[in-house]
Amino acid sequence: MNFPITRMRRYRKNSKIRDIVRETKLNKEDLIYPIFVKEDLKDGEKEAISTMPGEYRYSLNDCVEYAKELESKGLRSIIVFGIPSSDKKDAIGSPAFASTGIVQRTVRKLKEETDLVIITDVCLCQYTSHGHCGLIKKNDDTDFGFEILNDESLEYLAKVALSHAEAGADIVAPSDMMDGRIQALREILDENGYYNTMIMSYSVKFASSFYAPFREAACSAPSAGNRKSYQMDPANALEAIREAELDVIEGADFLMVKPALPYLDIIKTIKEEFDLPLATYNVSGEYSMIMAGIENGYLTEDSIMEALLSIKRAGADLIITNFAPYALDHL
Repeated sequence: MNFPITRMRRYRKNSKIRDIVRETKLNKEDLIYPIFVKEDLKDGEKEAISTMPGEYRYSLNDCVEYAKELESKGLRSIIVFGIPSSDKKDAIGSPAFASTGIVQRTVRKLKEETDLVIITDVCLCQYTSHGHCGLIKKNDDTDFGFEILNDESLEYLAKVALSHAEAGADIVAPSDMMDGRIQALREILDENGYYNTMIMSYSVKFASSFYAPFREAACSAPSAGNRKSYQMDPANALEAIREAELDVIEGADFLMVKPALPYLDIIKTIKEEFDLPLATYNVSGEYSMIMAGIENGYLTEDSIMEALLSIKRAGADLIITNFAPYALDHL
């Protein structure tokens, strides 16, 4: 029926009506907070991240205390990113799978003192001397004179995941984008009795310029070259479906699309194609861009919740976001 019988503004006439007809709702349990734990920091010496206003690197104990504060506000999940001492980094990223590593120690303490779901980032980039997500080898036929080795890297990524599971992680989240890594992780976890440790795959991770602030935050920028030979081309959508499908076959428990805001169409497509829970990462560049707009008066804080709602509306079940503390205070 047409106007005047049908009046769409009836649904918007006041806040009570808008609340009950709202189609997309953001809940506190939808949020995952990414936290940076730096091995070299002493308690009370949280380190401001210059490219991410309001965000910090924390010592182990300060990380746990802040996690407890967020949990008291309703946070259910956290993802831990470790930053080892720079003098410990090596060609194979051995600090990433050390039982005494910064992530492993943080996970154990978080499990002791919180009821949060603990997710860990499984990668080598923060821990290697070269800053790439896998092992490298000289190869003059490539763009930069070296290649990132796929199959050889799987063994080390699997070691990282196992060390996180042994520390108590509920979910391991491989972000490296090596082919076959979900199968490699599932096999080593099952072989060691960690059948119930879940895998949240960074299934569709694009080679995005929106990661720049994170690389400063995690001290993980590559020393040479870029990550375009293993992360996805931003122009490709069908490839995203193939990547996600392979991860489903290999045993992923969650899928993920990263970044979020520039890839809402991909989020929608992956959600429609697969029935696994879907996480998305509202990445550092998205966070910093909105924060810069707010700080300069170009945007208001209302843009934060609007951005998060758009991600949920596109189909995300879970959102990894540095806006989690703000959202917890406004939901």
